[in-house]
Amino acid sequence: MEDFFVGLIKIILINIVLSGDNAVVIALASRNLPVEQQKKAILWGSGGAIGLRVILTFIAVWLLKIPYLQVIGGLLLIWIAIKLLKGEEGEESLKSGGNLAEAIRTIIFADLIMSLDNVVAVAGAANGSILLIAIGLALSIPLIIWGSQLLMKLMNRFPIIILAGAGLLGYTAGEMALGDKGLGHFLHEVLPGAGFIIPIATTVLVIVVGKWQAKKDEKITEII
Repeated sequence: MEDFFVGLIKIILINIVLSGDNAVVIALASRNLPVEQQKKAILWGSGGAIGLRVILTFIAVWLLKIPYLQVIGGLLLIWIAIKLLKGEEGEESLKSGGNLAEAIRTIIFADLIMSLDNVVAVAGAANGSILLIAIGLALSIPLIIWGSQLLMKLMNRFPIIILAGAGLLGYTAGEMALGDKGLGHFLHEVLPGAGFIIPIATTVLVIVVGKWQAKKDEKITEII
């Protein structure tokens, strides 16, 4: 039961951190539509995006059972976490839809691309639990549809949320490597205390590299 609640807390935090960009996509894609069409774009676009997310999440859970793929998923999660700390966002280049159909297509396509991080993170944190995955997906719906302004305001006001989220992704990546069918047993054998050391190491790696990259990019921007 304790593992269930720990997994649930992880999924809630992951959704808070990673669903913000998806919510912003919806706002941007529908901002030029007439008011009466904006709600339709949000409803149909979000519905299509959420449907794809459900399919992708269950595919990810199945894939993560294959030996060594969980390690690859963990490495992907580390990259995602570092990118999050660097502050790389793709929303500003997103084109607003000129009509309802175009806005819906934009929302679905953009959300599909941007949901890959969320899908991998939730699948890893759920550790194969269908109930946790279902809760994670259910939580992502209001965060995507209604949470854009609130999430962005909170992240801007409390940057610690982003740091904590990135660290959590790093920790989850370490746990995924330990749970891998091909590598997990080997790591436990060769490294005493691997269950504690590796997740902490990946957490520190994400925070240190992410912060270093952010400062490096800041200096480059100042020079330019």
